[in-house]
Amino acid sequence: MTVSKQRLFHGTAMAMVAIMANPASAQDISPTADEKAVEDVILVTGSRITRTDLTATSPVVSFDEEQIALDRAVTVEDITSKLPQFAGGVNSTQTGSDGRGAQTLDLRNLGQNRTLVLINGTRAVPFSFRNAVDVNAIPAPLLKQVDVLTGGAAAVYGADAVAGVVNFIIDTEYEGLGVGGSWETADSFNTYDVHLKAGASIGSKGNIVAFIGYTDRGGMNIGDRKFARENSSSVVAGIGGNFTDVASGNFFAFDEQGNFTTTAQTSDLSDQYDLVQPLERINASTFFDYEIVPQAELYGRIMYTKVDTVGSGRSGNNPVTVNETVTITEDNPFLPDAARDLLTFVDGEASVLVNRTLGELGILTAATERTTTQYMGGLRGELASWLNYDAYIQYGEVDEQTVVSGDALKVNASGASRFAAIAKTVDIFGPGADLTGFGQDFVQENRNRKQTVGAFTLSGDSSPLLSLPAGPVRFALGYEYRKESLKTSDEAAIASGLTYRGSGGGVTIGSFDVNEFYGELLVPVLSDLPFVQELTLEGALRYSDYSNFDAETTDKVGLSWQVDDNIRFRGTYQSVIRAPNLGEFASPTFSIPFSLLRTVPRLAPRYLGDPCALGTGDQAQCDRFSAPPAGSYDSLDAANLTGDYFYGGNPDIGPEKGNTFTLGAVFTPAFLPGLELMLDYYDIEIRDAVGQIQPVDALQSCYIENPTADNPICAAIARDADTGYILDAFVNDRNLGVIKQRGFDINANYTHALDFAGPLQQVSVSYQGNIVTHYSIQRNPVLDPIDCKGTFGFSCSSDAVSLVQPDYRHRLALSAGGDVGLLQFVWRRIGAVTDSGATDEEIKAVNYFDLNAQWKPPLEGLTISAGLRNIFDKKPPLPAAAGAFGTYPGTYDVIGRTFGLSAKMDF
Repeated sequence: MTVSKQRLFHGTAMAMVAIMANPASAQDISPTADEKAVEDVILVTGSRITRTDLTATSPVVSFDEEQIALDRAVTVEDITSKLPQFAGGVNSTQTGSDGRGAQTLDLRNLGQNRTLVLINGTRAVPFSFRNAVDVNAIPAPLLKQVDVLTGGAAAVYGADAVAGVVNFIIDTEYEGLGVGGSWETADSFNTYDVHLKAGASIGSKGNIVAFIGYTDRGGMNIGDRKFARENSSSVVAGIGGNFTDVASGNFFAFDEQGNFTTTAQTSDLSDQYDLVQPLERINASTFFDYEIVPQAELYGRIMYTKVDTVGSGRSGNNPVTVNETVTITEDNPFLPDAARDLLTFVDGEASVLVNRTLGELGILTAATERTTTQYMGGLRGELASWLNYDAYIQYGEVDEQTVVSGDALKVNASGASRFAAIAKTVDIFGPGADLTGFGQDFVQENRNRKQTVGAFTLSGDSSPLLSLPAGPVRFALGYEYRKESLKTSDEAAIASGLTYRGSGGGVTIGSFDVNEFYGELLVPVLSDLPFVQELTLEGALRYSDYSNFDAETTDKVGLSWQVDDNIRFRGTYQSVIRAPNLGEFASPTFSIPFSLLRTVPRLAPRYLGDPCALGTGDQAQCDRFSAPPAGSYDSLDAANLTGDYFYGGNPDIGPEKGNTFTLGAVFTPAFLPGLELMLDYYDIEIRDAVGQIQPVDALQSCYIENPTADNPICAAIARDADTGYILDAFVNDRNLGVIKQRGFDINANYTHALDFAGPLQQVSVSYQGNIVTHYSIQRNPVLDPIDCKGTFGFSCSSDAVSLVQPDYRHRLALSAGGDVGLLQFVWRRIGAVTDSGATDEEIKAVNYFDLNAQWKPPLEGLTISAGLRNIFDKKPPLPAAAGAFGTYPGTYDVIGRTFGLSAKMDF
C-alpha cells in the first residue's frame, strides 16, 4: 500500500461522521466494512501510532471545517473563544502587553506557556520569550479541523503539553480553486477578510495546495464604548499645566480650554486609548506531498505571515507627563500677567515646578510588525507491509519590531533637560504648545525568535514476529532534536531609561537545545468476548536531554475498553514537564516605574495599595518594617510610588513537573441512533510551577496573612528608608508554586433525520461543557493554597494574563437544515465567579447568544453565511475589582452585537 493510499493525516477524523455544521467531539467510531477493506491508516492527535480505527485513550474535542465556515472565522480567536476549555489568553484586547496584537491559547486557565500548539502534528514556532504561539499565523479558512486534546501529552510531543495540545489540521488534499471573503461589523468596528486557495493533484503522485489571504481588523478605542468610558478613566496631570513657584509656594494652572486658574488641573485622555487593537495581516502558505517512489513520499509546507498592529507600549497609553523644576524668565512673552504676579523673580529668573501632560505629543502608541515564517520538509513511506517511517526537519522564525510614538528624550546630548530648554522658547502655559521636534519615535524592541526541529519515527506493528489473540502490537519509536533561540534589544535611549515613557529594557540573548528519544506501544489485550469487544493498553515513554538543565523522563499509560457497540471506557495517567522558556532562564532583570501599576489598567491588579496605610495590615508588622501609620498617605496615588518594579529571568530556574489523570466514557446507545455522549474526568497537578510574587500577594502575605519577622515573602517589597512609603517590587521568576485542577468535560451530539423531503431534512444538538470541581494555586511554600474555583482576579491567574476562572462554561448549538442550508442557534454561558482578592464581590453568570445561517444557492460551489454574534448586545460585567477597561476583556465581549456576512466559491 502506498503512502498516498494510506492517506496519512493528523486528527481524530471526527469530521467523517459529523453531520450538520456542529463542533464534533472525539467520538471513537469503529470503521465500517468498506473502511476496513480500504485499510485507511489514521494518525490520532495525542499519539504517533498509526491505526485503522479511531479509538484513543485521551479525550479530544474537535471543531470541524463546516463549523469554522459557519462561524465565519477570520482568526483562530474566532474559533477558540467559543470552546469552554479555553481561557482568554493574550488576544486582541490585551493592549499594553508584550503580546502586541498576538493571539495565544490558554487551556483550562493553566497559562499560555502550558498549551502546546501543533500544525499538522508538528510544533508551531513561538513568537516571544515565552513558548506561546501567535496563532494569527494560522490561516483559518484553510483549516480542515481543530483538535483539542485536553490532557497532558509530554510523553508523545515533549515539553509544554501540560494542559493539553491544540492541533491545527490543514486541508492539504484540497483540489480546485476557492475564493472567499467576509465582513464583520459592530458599532464603529469592522473586520474584512479575503482569501484565495488553490489545490491540484500532481498526476497520480501527489498534491499541492496554496493559500493567500488578507485581513484588516479595525481598532476600537475606549471612547467607542460607553461602559469603558465610565470605568476606565486614567487621570494624568492637566494638559494645560500646573505650576508652583518654588520660592513662595504660589500655585496656578490652566484648564483644557487655556483658562487661568488657581485650582490644580487633571486631564483624562483615556477615550483615545486602545480597547481592541487593529490588525492588518497577510497569510501565504503552501502545502505539498509527492510520491517519489512507492516507498517514499516527499511532503512539507511553507508558511508566511505578516501582521501589523497598533496598540500601547509596555508602559501603557498614558501620554508623556513632565514633573520638574524649570527656569522661567521675567520677560517670557508667553507668561500671562496673572501668572507673572505669582512668581518670585531673582535677577529676572524664577524657579517653577511644572507638572504638565504633553498632550500635544499624543498618547503613547506602539506599532508592531511581526513576520512569521516556517519551512518544513519530510520524507515518509513504507519500508515493509508492517513498518512505516517518517522523517522531517522544520525551521521557523519570528522577526518583530515595535516602534513607540508619542515619547520623547528627557535630556539632550549634554545631559540637560530638554523640557527645561523649551520652557524658555515655547508657550507651555495652557494646551496647544508647539512641540515640533520635541517628540520622537523609538524602537522599543527588536525581537527574533528561532526554532529548529528534526525528527525521525518508525511506526508499525509486530505481525511478522508475533500477534496476540486480539491482534498485533502497534508501536512507534523515534528521535527528535529541537533548538530554540531568542534575541531581543531595545533602542539605546529606552534601554538606558532616557525617555519619558519607555520602560527599562536591554538585550536578551538565550538559547537551548534538547535531544529526545521516544517510544509508544498499543497492545490489544482482548477482543470479541462477552463484555469485551476490545480492550487495549497504551504506553509511551520519552527521554529528554536538555542543554540547560538535567535530563527528564516522561511517561504515559492508557486504557481503552470497548464493552460493546454502546459504551467504551478510556483513561490515561501521564507525567508531564514544562521546560523553562527563554525569558524565564535567559532574560536579564528589567524594570518599569512602580507607578505604572496604578496608571496602566492591565497592570493595576498587581498592586492594590499598602495595607499599613489602608489600615488593614497587622500593626506590629507595620511598625517592624517602619511603615507609616494608617491614613498618613495615599498609597494608591501614582505620585507616591516613586520606585521601580523589577522583573526578569533566573538562570537557576528548573522545569515544572506534574501528573495528569483522565478517566472517561463514550456512549453511543443503540436504542437512540444518532446520539453520542462523552464524559471525561481530569486531574492535573503541576509542581515547581514558575511564578512571581507580585506586590499584591507579597503585601497580603507579609502584613495580613503571615505577619512575622521571618516571612521571606516580605523581601519582595522594599520601602523608602525616609518616608516608609512603598518603593520597589522584585518579581523575578522562580520555581515557587503548586497548581491543581480537577473537573469534567462533557460532550454530547445528537442528530435526527427527518422523514420528509424539503429544506428541513435533519436537526441536531451539540453541547460542550466544562465543570471545574477543584482549582487551587499555591504561589509559594510559605503561602497557603488559594481556592481559585469559580473566581476572578489577579490572585488566581496562573500567568498574569487570563484573569477569570469560572467553574462552569458551556456551548450549546441547535441546528436545523438540509442540502440547501441550515440555521443554527448557539448559547454560550460563562458561570458566576467571585473575587479571588480581599472582597466577596460576585460577577453573575453571563450568557451570550449567537445566530448563524448558511445558504447554498443553486450555483454549484457557492456558499453564503450570515450571522449575529451576541444577539442581545450583552454588555460586559463591570465589577469594582476590575481588570482593564473596568471589566475583564479576555473573557467577556467588549465589542457588542456583531453582524457578519461571508461568501465562498469553490470551482
